[in-house]
Amino acid sequence: MMSLRHFEILRAVAETGNFTRAAEKLYITQSAVSHAIRELEEKAGTALFDRLSKSVQLTKSGRLLLEEIIPILASCEALDTRFRCLEKLAPLHIVSSITIAAFWLPKILKAFEQDLPDIPIHVDVVSAANAIDILRDGKADIALVEGAAPQGPYLCTPFASYPLYIVCAPDYPIAHKELTLQQFCSEKLLLREKGSAIRDTLDSALYLSGYTAQPTWTSVNSLALIEAAKAGLGIAILPDVLVNEPLSQGKLISLSIQDLLLENELFAVHHRDKYMTTPLKTFLWHITQAVSLGFG
Repeated sequence: MMSLRHFEILRAVAETGNFTRAAEKLYITQSAVSHAIRELEEKAGTALFDRLSKSVQLTKSGRLLLEEIIPILASCEALDTRFRCLEKLAPLHIVSSITIAAFWLPKILKAFEQDLPDIPIHVDVVSAANAIDILRDGKADIALVEGAAPQGPYLCTPFASYPLYIVCAPDYPIAHKELTLQQFCSEKLLLREKGSAIRDTLDSALYLSGYTAQPTWTSVNSLALIEAAKAGLGIAILPDVLVNEPLSQGKLISLSIQDLLLENELFAVHHRDKYMTTPLKTFLWHITQAVSLGFG
């Protein structure tokens, strides 16, 4: 049966023109070379080399075979090189919640790519709940989520946090009052959709105090809620990174609600039984550096 070793021997004999030198080149015995060439010739049903007095030369059939096997050997040698660094070439699949993808992930990936520039990276940006579903199904290597740490067979690494601001337009009727939770819940609320980390944090805090939010607006788009709040249509609850600019411009003001302080923690989550490749370890290290490097 033909093997890559047979092809390597044929190439070596063709290159050196001598069975002995081919054996030395391949660090095998001359008899092993002779035996392999004989097996190839038996398989081909024809001579592959002319045995001359002081050298051997490929026959026309042998040259045809050599032309066939050179690309095969080149591909195998290239694969052998890649085989030893498969882990450093395998794609990294990241799933991220929306706020993290907008304000943390780009800088983290930029730093990561300086260490491992050849790693293909695929990112899905979804809600926090969907991010964990994707991770659970094995369709992502790591999930970046906000809010409460997910339950299940996961390792969760906290790497940053952000406060949630309760904001409204300066001319909104209760703009300059401190509200009770009951008063707050009776106002026109402009909220993110259920399943988002922002909404889940608010709903959990209200639930613990015996209240439930009944929003006037529900949106998957935080910018839509900001514009609605600026137009005086109600009260929005959003991350500081999204509302800092309109607050500084005086287009929104921050409200104080009794017994309601909201904050979301950010987590890098991976399955505890998943093999940690070098790229995944490197990415996780860059995640943990997010705050110290000024990304938070």
